[in-house]
Amino acid sequence: MGGSAQIGVTGLAVMGRNLARNFARRGYTVAVHNRTESRTRDLLDEFGDEGTFIGARTPEEMVAALERPRRVMIMVKAGAPTDAVIEEFAPLLEPGDMIIDGGNAHFLDTRRRERALRDRGVHFVGTGISGGEEGALHGPSIMPGGSAESYAALGPMLEKIAAKADDGAPCVTHVGTDGAGHFVKMVHNGIEYADMQLIGEAYQLLRDVGGRSPAEIAEVFRSWNTGRLDSYLIEITAEVLAHVDAATGRPFVDVVLDQAEQKGTGRWTVQTALDLGVPVSGIAEAVFARSLSGHADLRAASRDLAGPTPRPLRGAEADAFADKVEQALYASKIVSYTQGFQEMAAGGAEYDWKLDLGAIASIWRAGCIIRAAFLDRIRAAYDARPDLPSLLSDSGFARETAAAQSDWRDVVATAVRQGVPTPGFAAALAYYDALRAPRLPAALTQAQRDFFGAHTYHRTDREGAYHTLWSEDSREVPA
Repeated sequence: MGGSAQIGVTGLAVMGRNLARNFARRGYTVAVHNRTESRTRDLLDEFGDEGTFIGARTPEEMVAALERPRRVMIMVKAGAPTDAVIEEFAPLLEPGDMIIDGGNAHFLDTRRRERALRDRGVHFVGTGISGGEEGALHGPSIMPGGSAESYAALGPMLEKIAAKADDGAPCVTHVGTDGAGHFVKMVHNGIEYADMQLIGEAYQLLRDVGGRSPAEIAEVFRSWNTGRLDSYLIEITAEVLAHVDAATGRPFVDVVLDQAEQKGTGRWTVQTALDLGVPVSGIAEAVFARSLSGHADLRAASRDLAGPTPRPLRGAEADAFADKVEQALYASKIVSYTQGFQEMAAGGAEYDWKLDLGAIASIWRAGCIIRAAFLDRIRAAYDARPDLPSLLSDSGFARETAAAQSDWRDVVATAVRQGVPTPGFAAALAYYDALRAPRLPAALTQAQRDFFGAHTYHRTDREGAYHTLWSEDSREVPA
């Protein structure tokens, strides 16, 4: 006989604890378990009055407390710790039960785990969750994979705890089978990396070239957040830049060490894109920028390299430059999302997930870190044309990038002239120009490959593959 809890959560660090509280606040009975039992007691002591919890000292106790089909949510570190917890709980479950992995797992690990548990009759639901600890408690964006059967039993619960968009829609959808949920969460995080890098470059330009203080730049970002750049990341950027360090009285951003860390999902996004043959140069530059920032010794040894020193603008020139930076930021943001959605389309085709890109944009409208007003536009673009080749093929986004041309190029050129690094802006513009170029130097690259490695080439004027006998009489022969 099953128990009375509708869901169990094991792993009660901040994210797991807050998700358990979220379920309980929405009226569900939640069984809670942690390998370190004191965390379970702490949750019950501090938050037990928020809903109905059942404390479990062991996996056996937690499984016994769950109604059928049993829903066990794992909230532990990705990798070996997740495998260890699965091996603890899987033997205790019966066919039709499910294990939900809410951590930042690599989607290939999720595919492996789903196959293994499917053989036991247990559903494995790899679930991307975005929104941090606040989102986990008040409503995250949720990206579950797994079988349709598992979503039928779990989906209504996730819809209840998920963030709600302005139109009331819950920010959760059944993404696809096996690793689809964690794949989409990975790309979400890659886009997040690019978004943050572009915002950082805009800040640096406004400071070094625009001549503004952090507090003044905070006001610029606040104004941008009332328009088309309205987003969570723009909002918190203004808050960070306006913050003053209590200990020193200096702008807070000036006392933070300029070395950005990363947990791996951005890197996975780039590695996977390489495997899929999808160019995500904006995301890649964001990952590399974080990596470069951490090489303190290399940066210190390079301080005296030749190059210009930025010369700040003043008055009306500075105001006009800020407007140009807004154009460059928005156009580059469109390119970053274009690349991310291209990677999702390629991943869906590779793994037969049939990803609904419009639905994915829809569930990112609230709860998640990259929530932004223009995701409504992305949803509408893919809803209107599910086969849209890219976001840049949408008439609305195409008009906006066309309108940004002069300012976008001027900002990148100014950054180069003044020696301000803007790898994200520059990569976005280069990607855009490469897409629209009638001919690329890839023709020369392929000819070189044929010369040194007999890799063959295709011609523009007839079908077939060919090879030139370069070391003989330069005759062309069919490959």
